[in-house]
Amino acid sequence: MTAPHTAAPTTGRNRWIEEWNPEDEVFWRDTGERTARRNLLLSVLCEHIGFSVWSLWSVLVLFMGPEYGVDAAGKFFLISTATLVGAVARVPYTFAVARFGGRNWTVFSAALLLVPSVAAYAVMKPGTSYTTFLTIAALTGVGGGNFASSMTNINAFFPLRQKGWALGLNAGGGNIGVPVVQLAGLLVIGTAGAGHPRVLLGVYIPLIILAATGAALRMDNLAPVRNDAGAAFEAARDPHTWIMSFLYVGTFGSFIGYSFAFGLVLQTQFGRTPLQAASITFLGPLLGSLARPGGGRLADRHGGARITLWNFAAMAVATGAVVIASAQGSLAVFLTGFTALFVLTGLGNGATYKMIPGIFHRKALAGGLTGEAAAARGRRLSGASMGLIGAVGALGGLAINLAFRQAFGSGGTGTPAFVAFLGFYAACAAVTWAVYLRRTAPVVAEPQPASSPAVAGPRSAAGRS
Repeated sequence: MTAPHTAAPTTGRNRWIEEWNPEDEVFWRDTGERTARRNLLLSVLCEHIGFSVWSLWSVLVLFMGPEYGVDAAGKFFLISTATLVGAVARVPYTFAVARFGGRNWTVFSAALLLVPSVAAYAVMKPGTSYTTFLTIAALTGVGGGNFASSMTNINAFFPLRQKGWALGLNAGGGNIGVPVVQLAGLLVIGTAGAGHPRVLLGVYIPLIILAATGAALRMDNLAPVRNDAGAAFEAARDPHTWIMSFLYVGTFGSFIGYSFAFGLVLQTQFGRTPLQAASITFLGPLLGSLARPGGGRLADRHGGARITLWNFAAMAVATGAVVIASAQGSLAVFLTGFTALFVLTGLGNGATYKMIPGIFHRKALAGGLTGEAAAARGRRLSGASMGLIGAVGALGGLAINLAFRQAFGSGGTGTPAFVAFLGFYAACAAVTWAVYLRRTAPVVAEPQPASSPAVAGPRSAAGRS
């Protein structure tokens, strides 16, 4: 057993912790867990608000009636613009944690959400130019960047054995910002009417101030997490960063793409009114968000790669049902299949993200490192890779929105887009099996549970304990 450690007290107004070793069980029990959970709680709140702001335009387009002069293709492009900027912002946000400190950057990034929210409040009315709407939609993308910095920060706080749960809870609490803002939009449309989008924006501005203030007062910076450009370049050169990016396109890209587009699909393909669409839109993202921590828990117990494989297979089946429903115009079957897809994207998000720290930790062990040295290298590279993986995954949401825009623009139906998504999920399942589950696979994504028969099988050097 490693000698007990205690976290150095935070000093000054920037609340820096000088020593942090979550793999030390004594340290974790005495001081580490309590501090990590407090930071996790505030991180979830700030990321939650960030996701709500990022997905604002999935709701605001429902308020945009004929008097706004924007057709369905133009609305899909607005939400695509928000998705794109949010995806790109994730890369610098990842490294900002190490450069400025997790607490400091959380305060700044939360406060930055005021810019697009106040701007949207000022311009959200008929007669505003489409270029102005497009600019404001781009500004909301900063909310998407919050995910990357939040996940990188929380990854450093928790030990490997709890990362699936912690990252799943952090991301799930953030993801749930999507259905919450959609539910808030439903309440506004149902009470004030579709002509009052500013009511929705007026609710979020004080919430942003509250989240930033809470982070400033109660979160901490970890001094051991230093800016390390070498880790970023090393992670970018590692093929597993890009393999996991591909898989994350299938899970998170689907979640955010469907979340942003669901209401518009219901309006465009099934003729739902804004109130009818809003009354359904929030349910899928809500269930997907709630499922994400469950995916992390399942991955902790059974292995992220195994859960990810079966999840992609189930996503392909659900998408097949949606294709049939879309072609036949069956709203009931469509909603059932789409809701199942949302739940599966949430489970898949938790499982795939659990794989990331496990992969780099196992590679460190295979390279001859042991104990805290292996754990530290795993944290270093997995933290650096998460921003890249999160950014590429979010670009999957952009691809989904553009696919819908093309499908509806050319044929008036989303069926061709769903057929393409079905093929992609099949490819994701094949990659997961080939790279991480074959007996001759080059690396195992995480240590298998002791009860798992997978432990007994021969592995390559990177996969052996």
